[in-house]
Amino acid sequence: MRMKTLLSASAERHLNSQLNKPTTTTSPRKRMQSSPAPPSLAPSPAAVALKDSKTTLSIIFATALFSLIFFLSISSSAHLSSFSSPALPRRPKPDPFLFPTRQAHRTVFHSSNVSSDPTPPSIAYLISGSNGDSDRILRLLLAVYHPRNHYLLHLDLSAPQSERDSLALAVELVPIFKAAQNVDVIGRADFVYLKGSSAISSTLHGASLLLHLSPNWDWFIRLTADDYPLVTQDDLLHILSFLPKDMNFATHSSYIGWREARKLKPIIVDPGLYLSEKTAMFYATQKRELPNAFQLFTGSSLSILSRNVVEFCILGTDNLPRTLLMYFSNTQSGHLNYFPTVLCNSHQFNKTVLNDNLLFAIYDKPPKEQPHVLGSSDFDLMIESGAAFATRFKLNDPVLNRIDNEILNRGPGHTVPGGWCLGEAGNDTCLVWGDADVIRPGSGARRLEKRIVGLLSNGTFRSNRCVVVE
Repeated sequence: MRMKTLLSASAERHLNSQLNKPTTTTSPRKRMQSSPAPPSLAPSPAAVALKDSKTTLSIIFATALFSLIFFLSISSSAHLSSFSSPALPRRPKPDPFLFPTRQAHRTVFHSSNVSSDPTPPSIAYLISGSNGDSDRILRLLLAVYHPRNHYLLHLDLSAPQSERDSLALAVELVPIFKAAQNVDVIGRADFVYLKGSSAISSTLHGASLLLHLSPNWDWFIRLTADDYPLVTQDDLLHILSFLPKDMNFATHSSYIGWREARKLKPIIVDPGLYLSEKTAMFYATQKRELPNAFQLFTGSSLSILSRNVVEFCILGTDNLPRTLLMYFSNTQSGHLNYFPTVLCNSHQFNKTVLNDNLLFAIYDKPPKEQPHVLGSSDFDLMIESGAAFATRFKLNDPVLNRIDNEILNRGPGHTVPGGWCLGEAGNDTCLVWGDADVIRPGSGARRLEKRIVGLLSNGTFRSNRCVVVE
């Protein structure tokens, strides 16, 4: 209405000026006495005014439209720029001295051109523990640390929040962790019942976070506070750099045996999935038949999974991982069977699995729920096995100190020295760091290589792969 009022007043003024315009150069008195010109001899003043008013209206309308478009474009740009900025503060960039280039790594096993060596991979570690395990988790973190990897630490809800905060503070105080920006602690923890399915949920939760935190890792490994490495990360990364990125290491067996009656047919309800306080497991009185829509496989809590498998379980469009998750949600010790069953029932991955998780453990026959606790008497067997990890260890067992001294060359409270450490010998050599792509493998790499070559030999490779026969 405001625009219409202004246009009418303008047209009226213009019309009046046309009506009062003198037609001759006579005086005002004579002009008042003269008669108007005939219509046939001159255009109508009203017609001239109407034509000029339309022109004025078009100009004003075009100007208003241009102003409106310009205003909307500015507003849209400001709106988009405000949403393009992250809602949360970005993680600081890693120290450039750790990742100056992405060139191939150097090894002690090759004297040829450096460019022939493959680029070292990256491993995503989920390290879990319970109440009182913060010191064990920190020691394990230091023993498996490498700047190329990413680490996510989880203390379940049985641990008090103060212990979780202390662990996060301890991580912040380690200089290399801050420089590489590759260690995180889960703040909102989960309940984990090893006899229930909440352990699967917790593992998938951690793997999902690692997918979000780091886009570049190649393999996923879940360790617990009971585990410990038998090789350095330089050893492990060196061997994995020569293997296909889609290879998976998972102990698996289609033999059910005694587990059918004791583990797979009983129906349980894990309170860790729906209660905020830890309570006893609920057991149903009825039992269910074994499935025939897929084949069950048993395995171990530790598997070395490719990134493709993790994305398949969390982000994939195939419904198999979710179907199996629903099934194992009511199964005892489902975390031992979930990933082997997913791998061996998937046509995409059942030919990429080696029947070995590179873990050393001693079980009873028939195996019990937990393996034997390892001690100094088992040291030689552990080393000769060529495994990358071992389980189960007691808190601060003397055999851990022996592994640190003789295998990892790690001092108390320090990380394991690797090719990225440039400090002087005798002190903490990793207080000064350089290129994280420089790998310095040792004797552990040779032991691990021998074990994997045995698995890949022509006589055993096909028998060590799980292939579901339809």
